[in-house]
Amino acid sequence: MGAAKAYIRWVDGANRLIGRIVMFGIFVMMGILLWSSISKTFFLPSIWTLEMAQFAMVTYFILGGPYSMQMGAHVRMDLLYGEWSDRRKAAVDTVTALFLITYLVVLLWGGIDSTIYAFQYGGERSPTAWRPYLWPIKIIMCTGIALMLLQTLSELAKDILRLRGEDI
Repeated sequence: MGAAKAYIRWVDGANRLIGRIVMFGIFVMMGILLWSSISKTFFLPSIWTLEMAQFAMVTYFILGGPYSMQMGAHVRMDLLYGEWSDRRKAAVDTVTALFLITYLVVLLWGGIDSTIYAFQYGGERSPTAWRPYLWPIKIIMCTGIALMLLQTLSELAKDILRLRGEDI
């Protein structure tokens, strides 16, 4: 159990740090969209702003997801769950974590395959006028999915420890 607790501390610490840094990405998105509005009003419209705002949003969302899971900030149906004991919540969360792990493994597998494809053909590019390379955002997505998988395993370990009656 000492290894599980060390894993929990390591993963939670890493995702907390990444989540707190990425949290400020909202200001990056605001800056990009502000520049988009200003350039459309006073200058020639910038062709890069829409796609760059989308890339910033994906980065914000996917790298902040594990931190959100750690803080318990994901949307949950509290109709029954809110009244359950901590032990029953841990039991139900253990079962649902297994489904989430399966989903994340398949998602990561597809993401890695897509990233490899982006590199194999001279760098896959977006079909828009700006034509940015897609590999940077695909690497960010795979990283975020991997971090979410690690955080899910951490939450699963916490639930198992709770079911055993141990302190976390």
